Amino acid sequence: MNRQQHHDSGGLALADPAYQRQDLRQRDIVNHAISVQESSNTMAAIEYLKSRDIPPDVIARVLLEPQRRRGALPH
Repeated sequence: MNRQQHHDSGGLALADPAYQRQDLRQRDIVNHAISVQESSNTMAAIEYLKSRDIPPDVIARVLLEPQRRRGALPH
């Protein structure tokens, strides 16, 4: 899947706000993992995502770099 990206002033690649996710199943899995991370811990969320074959780069981005999540507001 090709994802459009733009770069913020810090040089980080961010998902284009106009990009609409096509994989709704993955979206739901990732959203659940974020809830697991908030209510339990990061390792539990990582294991949940790994068990559902979410790519390692996505796991790292959504759990370890929340500012890079789709829909995240800039700080």
